[in-house]
Amino acid sequence: MVYEVNGKTIEATDNGYLVNISDWDEDAARVIAAAEGIEALRERHWDVIHYLRDEYINNNGNQPMERVILKAMEQKWNARLKSKDLYDLFPRAPSKQGLKVAGLPATTRKGGY
Repeated sequence: MVYEVNGKTIEATDNGYLVNISDWDEDAARVIAAAEGIEALRERHWDVIHYLRDEYINNNGNQPMERVILKAMEQKWNARLKSKDLYDLFPRAPSKQGLKVAGLPATTRKGGY
């Protein structure tokens, strides 16, 4: 599978995850999100995406579980959240679809929590 981003072809796995995370940029995120049925990336989407990238790149490949993402966003947004709030952003699971839009590898961990 490939994504076309600004005239550049970016290689992805059969499941749509980028082969090389350095191919990612915000334009790539928009293209991947559109392919995933997410019409527009809003500020809260970007908060989750940047959090996931930071955790993976700066924390030894960490791919947080949904509960950890939820707690991090509660702190960032200074609000009490429910899982549904994250699923409203990434309907196919924030810890899976969020990783894909963030240009990161698919998680190998089982379960959502």
